[in-house]
Amino acid sequence: MTMQQSHHQQRGAALLLAMIIVTLIATLAVSMVWQQWRAVQVETAERARAQSAWILSGALDWAGLILKEDARPSAAPVDHLGEPWAVPLAEARLSTFLAADTDNTDDAPEAFLSGSITDAQSHFNLRNLIDAKGEVSPLDLAILRRLCENVNVTATTADLLAKGLKAAYATAGSAGAPADPPLVPKRISQLVWLGVDAQALQRLEPHIVLLPESTKVNINTASREVIAAAIPGLNVGDAERLVQYRQRTPFLKQLDIQGQLPAMTPVELQGVDVASRYFEVRGRLRLSDRVLEQRSLVERNQKTITVLSSERVNSNDSGR
Repeated sequence: MTMQQSHHQQRGAALLLAMIIVTLIATLAVSMVWQQWRAVQVETAERARAQSAWILSGALDWAGLILKEDARPSAAPVDHLGEPWAVPLAEARLSTFLAADTDNTDDAPEAFLSGSITDAQSHFNLRNLIDAKGEVSPLDLAILRRLCENVNVTATTADLLAKGLKAAYATAGSAGAPADPPLVPKRISQLVWLGVDAQALQRLEPHIVLLPESTKVNINTASREVIAAAIPGLNVGDAERLVQYRQRTPFLKQLDIQGQLPAMTPVELQGVDVASRYFEVRGRLRLSDRVLEQRSLVERNQKTITVLSSERVNSNDSGR
């Protein structure tokens, strides 16, 4: 090998080494930039999540104030769909709720807030199915069977729910308690644990609720299907007539209901009332292409608002 060939090989090796070093440095630089970008994205997402949670918590507090105002001593002990709490908040830009000084909000991302308050006692409470002794209540089971028929669901679904809830609420070690009881459902979607058909549950969901104690149906807010189920001998057509009547004149007391249903006895009307204690508060925050929803169950005891449960759902905005 000549000296010239050896010199060319050394230059080639040095060039190859330099290329490797440059490639390594470029790879490390890209990796550092990517890690920094990822850290910024994570921090931004976490900040947005925290801010969204604060906003929805504030919306829940605002809903609580509305319910407190509705329970003021001077107000009638009645809840109906003509009251301020029943008016949903249409989607509005968040900046409209802030101070008049908009100079500090021009660079803020577009955020839109909406929400609603729903009377939880406008639904049939499945907790009514199990009495204080842990047995199935025949009266309430009959109500649920009628409700199933009103929404085109087989009446056997009511029996399946009653059986499953009895097993779920049974005290461990008590007589008749199953060895492997199902988990106590907290939400309607969890009723599939009891073996309920998903399609039947979908039809029942707008008309049923799970509350911590037995409650009556509020005739001022319930659907015609629920009213017809809660009052024995009442069909859906008669219930629709009551719905039309309450839109003009809400029922203020039990005697008002009796006046519209003179053929019914007080015993037959014992499953309905004109006031409510439990409400569902829903808040929806849309930030760019992300949507965060919060659903909370609250109890109003005079002027005290207690949040019993709260669930947040984060999803893409597919409704635009």
